[in-house]
Amino acid sequence: MKDKTSNTDFELVNKVLNGDDSCFEELINRHQSLVASVAMNMLGDWDEAQEIGHQVFIRFYKSLSKFKREAKVSTYLTRISMNLSLNALKRRKVYAPRSYTLEHAGLVYQSDLSTDIANKELINKGLQMLEEKHRSVVTLRMILGYDTIETANILGIPKGTVLSRLKRGIDKLKVILITDLKYEHT
Repeated sequence: MKDKTSNTDFELVNKVLNGDDSCFEELINRHQSLVASVAMNMLGDWDEAQEIGHQVFIRFYKSLSKFKREAKVSTYLTRISMNLSLNALKRRKVYAPRSYTLEHAGLVYQSDLSTDIANKELINKGLQMLEEKHRSVVTLRMILGYDTIETANILGIPKGTVLSRLKRGIDKLKVILITDLKYEHT
């Protein structure tokens, strides 16, 4: 018998659907840092991001029977996390930065943007100042490393919209980092 950790995500989903709920714990273990990173980058508040994380996995569990195996589990969870985070932002209706630390989310930067700027907390504060439509695209593409098509699928927007929001988001982030936040750290 295979150890749960050696099963693919799809195998674990099938086992959960066949009544082995213990396999869902392995799915959570595999994807909780991704879900936390999405929520943390979108919300900027660790407690709120944790709550979103719980909601993501509850929603995923309830919708397992409808889960289409066309997308990876990680993509599906990212989409749920992004949607719940966007809903939380709409309820909040505030784009001001909140205080938090990067250690909470265990973020890993995978882009040239992060290597150009040494202070990751500064980047995150800048992200919190972006409109949610730009923040979501920049987070998915530049921080989480999704490609343009995956980002479009997760957000349910056309590829061209992803590209234009990414460009505008990066341009705005550069301005924020150079002008608005530069003076806080001098």
